[in-house]
Parts: sequence; C-alpha cells; structure tokens
Amino acid sequence: MTATFAVEDPATLEIIDHVPDLGPADARAAVDRAHAAFADWSRTAPRHRSDVLRRANELMLRDRDELAALIARENGKSLADAAGEVTYAAEFFRWFSEEAVRPGGEYGESPAGGTRTIVTHRPVGVAALVTPWNFPAAMATRKIAPALAAGCTVVLKPAAETPLTALAIARLLAEAGVPDGAVELVTTTDAAGVVTAWLDDPRVRKVSFTGSTGVGRHLLRQAADRVVNASMELGGNAPVVITEDADLDAAVTGTLTAKFRNGGQACTAANRIYVHAAIADDFVERFGAAVEKLVVGRSVDGAEIGPLISSRAVDRVTALVDEATDAGARVTHRAPLPDAPGHFFPPTVLVDVDPASPILQEEVFGPVAPVVVWDDEEEVLRQVNGTEYGLAAYVFAGDLGRALRLGERVDAGMVGINRGLVSDPSAPFGGVKQSGLGREGARAGLREYQETQYLSVDWPA
Repeated sequence: MTATFAVEDPATLEIIDHVPDLGPADARAAVDRAHAAFADWSRTAPRHRSDVLRRANELMLRDRDELAALIARENGKSLADAAGEVTYAAEFFRWFSEEAVRPGGEYGESPAGGTRTIVTHRPVGVAALVTPWNFPAAMATRKIAPALAAGCTVVLKPAAETPLTALAIARLLAEAGVPDGAVELVTTTDAAGVVTAWLDDPRVRKVSFTGSTGVGRHLLRQAADRVVNASMELGGNAPVVITEDADLDAAVTGTLTAKFRNGGQACTAANRIYVHAAIADDFVERFGAAVEKLVVGRSVDGAEIGPLISSRAVDRVTALVDEATDAGARVTHRAPLPDAPGHFFPPTVLVDVDPASPILQEEVFGPVAPVVVWDDEEEVLRQVNGTEYGLAAYVFAGDLGRALRLGERVDAGMVGINRGLVSDPSAPFGGVKQSGLGREGARAGLREYQETQYLSVDWPA
C-alpha cells in the first residue's frame, strides 16, 4: 500500500485530505512516462498545443470558485486572494496558448556570403518543475503552460503543504486534452530525494524551481553536474521607496497591497518601507490606521488576512519582530487576532527600525511592515540595494520622471511604479543577484523551455 501524508488547513489545524507520499522510485517512473510522451507531444502541431492550453484556461475559469475555495482551505489565504490567484493562474494558459503559435525564428544571408542561416527553436525535453506553497495554482501554471507550449513534457513536484491544487489542475489539463504522460505529478514529503532523482536522470534536460535562495543554490550545484538547463525564481526582500511628493493615498493603498497580499507570504512582498522624513508621520498614521482595520481569520468567515502556513512560520516571524523591538524598534499599529486555533500572526507596523536589523536583511514572509525614515536619496538607494536579493521593488513618487529614475537605479528585476503589483503573464517575471536566474512569463518564459538551433545552408553564388 502506498504511504500517504496529511494536508492541513492552517486556519483550523484540521486535516483536509491525505495524498500519496511518493519517493525516488516513483519520481523515476514519472520521468519514464514523461519521456515516452515527449516524442509525440513535441511533434504535435503548435496550433493543437495552443488549442489545448486555451481549453485549460477556459476550464480553470469555469471552476474558479471551487479552485479558489480549495486554495483558501489548504493555503489559508483569503477567498478574494485565492480567486485572484485562479484568474491570474488561468491567464498563463491563455497567454502561452497564443505564444505557442508564434515560435519565431530567423533567416538571413551570412556576412561572407555563400550560405544562408536559419535559426529555429526546439523543445528542451523533459522538464522538472518544483513549486512552492504560497501560490499553489499560479506557480504551477506559470511553469506548465510555457513548457507545454514549447513542446516539452513535465514532471511536477508541488509543495507538500499544498498538493491538492496541483492535483486539481492536473485533472483539468487531462480534461483539456493534454495526453497521458505529458504532465506527471509526484506528491511527496521527500522533496530532496525526488528532485535528486530527477536531476540525476539524463532524460531530464530542464529544471525550473521557485523557492528559497538556499535551496536554489543547492539545486544549481546538482544541476551543474549534468549541465542541466536551470531556471531559478528565488527569494526576495522587496523595498518600497516613498518620496516626499508622492500621492499619499496611492502610496498607502499600494503599500498595503504590496505588503499584505497573501498575508505577506509572497516573494514579491514589500519587506522594507522607506518613507521620506517630510511625510513619514502622516504616512505611518494613515497606513497604520488601515492595518488596524484588516480582518484576520478564516477565509470562510470573510477574513482579508489568513494564517501563516505553519507554526514554524509563526515562530520565525515572531522572533524577527522580537529581535527588532529588543534593538529599539516600536510597534505602532496592529490588527486584532481572532480567537481561533490557526497559525495566525497580527499584521504589524514597526517604526524606529535599525537599518542593520535582521528584519530588514531577511525575507520576512509574514504580515510585518518595518518603516525606515530617509531624507537623502543616495543613502536610501544604498540601503535599498544593500542586500543579496533583487527580485521586486516599488517606488511611489509624484514626479513620474523621478520615479522612473529611482526605479532604474534599484537592483531589482521588477519595479512597480506608483502601484503595489508587478506580476503579469505578459511581462518577464524574475530577479537579479541571488533572487534567481531566467524569467517566467512573456516571450522570455517560452524561451526558457527551448533550445536554439541554427542550420547553415550552402548557397552557391
């Protein structure tokens, strides 16, 4: 009998379901099936692959309410956040259904003459995908959609905390017409064993991972042994820079979105809020008042902020806040907590935060907003860029030219200008420095699953 593991509702601590706890042997068997399916799927006409992906988009939107409820239950996020995630996740199927029929290529005469050069793109092969728990639908579709569009087949390991959403998406893909073996799921508590089995398999030619920078470094070392094509979407420590001429209402609203979407459990979440001294008191008062109004609790009760994913996550965020306050930071505003057993942490605003505090150097992954006051643009940019991370950032300024100039000087792969969201399937998602390698979404997302080939054709004068 196959072993199973439990999936917990982090808002109630109840067991939702049990799923198979598979291991390295099952991982290799999944590659067997994906490799067998690759020959036919890679030769399938791009229009057919496009139609299948478009149908997957339609099916996800058809089942939006059921998928949102499932995400909210196994992840804990609010129903509004979960519904937004489903819509966003489904859009990757639509976007890449359109990219599937626009593979691109080049044709031209060589500079020396006598030959013609044809440049084309071919699917890389079987792709191993590893996704996190914080966006269980979107992180899966953001990888599956371009892989299938390119003609690859995939093996997917969803996070052990949230496997049910991935299983539901796999069922929808089968209904949409994805052939057997083209998308193989391996649910497991032995992530290291499963992923190592894939990276050791010569038939796996691509790995795409979303998760912590520490795990990403380890996987890159493993991928190097076989020179496996690797994409890494790793940790973040996103700053928000608010200038003295910013629209305060827009800055408060945008920062709330950037900080508290999914309870702060997002790699793009605002972790450090740098506010100009001229408006700092006003900003903290308005922002803090909005934070105190946030409703924390279960999604089924209409809460805006759900629980953290685990008790370990609560302990970690608590320790970061305690360390900051021990060093002189002050809690100015907090939302009330529900009288409930889940892994809840109160949305919190901190001021007087030491610029060297660990809460500003580490990825918080929780609903804590540390505020730092600044009055020198060069110094604030030094602090903003003084981290190993470079995924996302946000700039709020009244002068659009100044906002753009600041944005261009921030070491980040994505910068929100006067808005608290940066993700879009049509835009290249990814970071610089130790926040990752490669891009997801846009045309760049398709290229991550393709190899470039050129044909040199003799062309006598």
